[in-house]
Amino acid sequence: MDEGNGSAEKAGEIEKMSFEQALGALEEIVQQLERGEVPLDDAITLYERGEKLRAACQKRLDAAQARIEKIVTGADGKPSGTAPFDEPN
Repeated sequence: MDEGNGSAEKAGEIEKMSFEQALGALEEIVQQLERGEVPLDDAITLYERGEKLRAACQKRLDAAQARIEKIVTGADGKPSGTAPFDEPN
Protein backbone atom coordinates (compact mmCIF):
# COMPACT_ATOMS: atom_id res chain seq x y z
CA MET A 1 0.00 0.00 0.00
CA ASP A 2 1.29 3.48 -0.83
CA GLU A 3 1.47 5.55 2.38
CA GLY A 4 1.04 8.77 0.41
CA ASN A 5 -2.57 8.14 -0.50
CA GLY A 6 -3.55 5.56 2.11
CA SER A 7 -5.25 8.16 4.30
CA ALA A 8 -7.29 9.51 1.42
CA GLU A 9 -8.38 5.99 0.48
CA LYS A 10 -9.44 5.24 4.07
CA ALA A 11 -11.32 8.55 4.31
CA GLY A 12 -13.18 7.69 1.10
CA GLU A 13 -13.92 4.26 2.51
CA ILE A 14 -15.44 5.82 5.62
CA GLU A 15 -17.62 8.17 3.55
CA LYS A 16 -19.05 5.14 1.71
CA MET A 17 -20.04 3.41 4.97
CA SER A 18 -23.56 3.59 6.27
CA PHE A 19 -24.03 5.28 9.63
CA GLU A 20 -24.50 1.88 11.25
CA GLN A 21 -21.32 0.47 9.68
CA ALA A 22 -19.26 3.48 10.76
CA LEU A 23 -20.66 3.33 14.29
CA GLY A 24 -19.93 -0.40 14.50
CA ALA A 25 -16.35 0.13 13.32
CA LEU A 26 -15.94 2.92 15.87
CA GLU A 27 -17.25 0.68 18.65
CA GLU A 28 -14.73 -2.03 17.68
CA ILE A 29 -11.89 0.49 17.85
CA VAL A 30 -13.00 1.71 21.26
CA GLN A 31 -13.11 -1.87 22.56
CA GLN A 32 -9.62 -2.59 21.22
CA LEU A 33 -8.22 0.56 22.80
CA GLU A 34 -9.98 -0.06 26.12
CA ARG A 35 -8.47 -3.54 26.37
CA GLY A 36 -5.03 -1.90 26.21
CA GLU A 37 -3.47 -4.80 24.34
CA VAL A 38 -2.61 -2.76 21.23
CA PRO A 39 1.00 -1.58 20.72
CA LEU A 40 1.38 2.21 20.98
CA ASP A 41 1.90 2.88 17.27
CA ASP A 42 -1.13 0.76 16.39
CA ALA A 43 -3.16 2.47 19.11
CA ILE A 44 -2.36 5.86 17.62
CA THR A 45 -3.40 4.66 14.16
CA LEU A 46 -6.61 3.20 15.59
CA TYR A 47 -7.33 6.43 17.45
CA GLU A 48 -6.88 8.47 14.25
CA ARG A 49 -9.26 6.17 12.35
CA GLY A 50 -11.69 6.33 15.25
CA GLU A 51 -11.68 10.12 15.11
CA LYS A 52 -12.46 10.01 11.38
CA LEU A 53 -15.29 7.55 12.01
CA ARG A 54 -16.64 9.74 14.84
CA ALA A 55 -16.57 12.81 12.60
CA ALA A 56 -18.39 10.95 9.81
CA CYS A 57 -21.08 9.76 12.24
CA GLN A 58 -21.48 13.26 13.68
CA LYS A 59 -21.80 14.73 10.19
CA ARG A 60 -24.60 12.29 9.36
CA LEU A 61 -26.37 12.94 12.66
CA ASP A 62 -26.16 16.70 12.11
CA ALA A 63 -27.61 16.34 8.62
CA ALA A 64 -30.45 14.16 9.92
CA GLN A 65 -31.20 16.66 12.68
CA ALA A 66 -31.27 19.53 10.20
CA ARG A 67 -33.75 17.62 8.04
CA ILE A 68 -35.96 16.87 11.02
CA GLU A 69 -35.91 20.50 12.13
CA LYS A 70 -37.18 21.54 8.71
CA ILE A 71 -40.50 19.81 9.20
CA VAL A 72 -43.10 22.28 8.01
CA THR A 73 -46.05 22.86 10.30
CA GLY A 74 -49.51 23.85 9.22
CA ALA A 75 -51.74 26.58 10.68
CA ASP A 76 -53.05 24.08 13.23
CA GLY A 77 -49.53 23.40 14.50
CA LYS A 78 -49.43 19.89 13.13
CA PRO A 79 -46.77 18.71 10.68
CA SER A 80 -47.98 19.16 7.14
CA GLY A 81 -44.91 18.00 5.25
CA THR A 82 -41.19 18.49 5.00
CA ALA A 83 -38.86 20.86 3.21
CA PRO A 84 -35.25 20.25 2.19
CA PHE A 85 -32.96 21.49 4.94
CA ASP A 86 -30.86 23.48 2.48
CA GLU A 87 -33.88 25.34 1.04
CA PRO A 88 -34.15 28.99 2.15
CA ASN A 89 -37.13 29.89 4.32
